[in-house]
Amino acid sequence: MKTIGMLGGMSWESTVSYYSAINQGVKERLGGLNSAKICLHSVNFDPIEKLQHQGKWSETAQLLTEAAMSVQAGGADFLLICTNTMHKVAAEIEAHIDIPILHIADATAQQLIKDGVSRVGLLGTRFTMEQDFYRGRLRDNFAIDVLIPDAEQRDIVHQVIYQELCLGKINSDSRQQYLTVIEDLQRRGAQAVILGCTEIALLVQQAHTAVPLYDTTRIHAEQAVQFALSED
Repeated sequence: MKTIGMLGGMSWESTVSYYSAINQGVKERLGGLNSAKICLHSVNFDPIEKLQHQGKWSETAQLLTEAAMSVQAGGADFLLICTNTMHKVAAEIEAHIDIPILHIADATAQQLIKDGVSRVGLLGTRFTMEQDFYRGRLRDNFAIDVLIPDAEQRDIVHQVIYQELCLGKINSDSRQQYLTVIEDLQRRGAQAVILGCTEIALLVQQAHTAVPLYDTTRIHAEQAVQFALSED
C-alpha cells in the first residue's frame, strides 16, 4: 500500500471528511483492521485565507510548498491538496516536489466523463467559480462546458463557505439558498452540479435534490484509495 500525502486544514472541517472517506475506502477494499497509510500536514488556515482575499497567491504557494515538502519528507508516495481553491497554485507546489499530485479537477472530470456529463454547473469559492484555473482545466483538458451562478448567487455561495461552513456552522436557510442556485443552474442547462469546494457537502447532499451532485471531496478521496492500492 502506498502512503497517501495529505495537505489539509483548508478548512480542517473538510479534512476530517477526507480522512474518514479514505480510511473507509481502504477498509471496504481490504477488510479487517486495514486502514490507510497517511502522512498529513494540516496548515493553519487563517493566514492562508487572509492571503487569498488579498490576492497574494504567490505567498500562499510558498506556504503550501513548504508544507508539501514536509509531507514528501514524511514518506508520502503522492499528494492530495485537500481543497479545490488552492489547486490554483498546484503547479507551483508540483515544481518543488518529486511526488505526483492527484489533481481534484482531473478526478472530478474523469467521473463526469464516465457518467456522460458534458455540461456542468460549478459551485465553490469565488476564486474557483470566477477564475480559470479550475473551469479552464475542465474545458481545455476534458471538453466539459462549465456554468457558474450569477454574480449575486456567487456572493452568497462564497460567503456561506467562509462565514459558515469553514467554521462548522450548518444553516438550513443557507442550504435552501444553495438548492435554489443548484436548480437555477439546471434550468440553464447543467446536467449536474460540481460541489467544487470541499466544505459544501457538509451542507448539501444528494438526498436534498434531484439534480445530480458531484462531491469533489468524496471523488478525490476515492481516487486516492485506488491509487494507493494499485500495483503501478
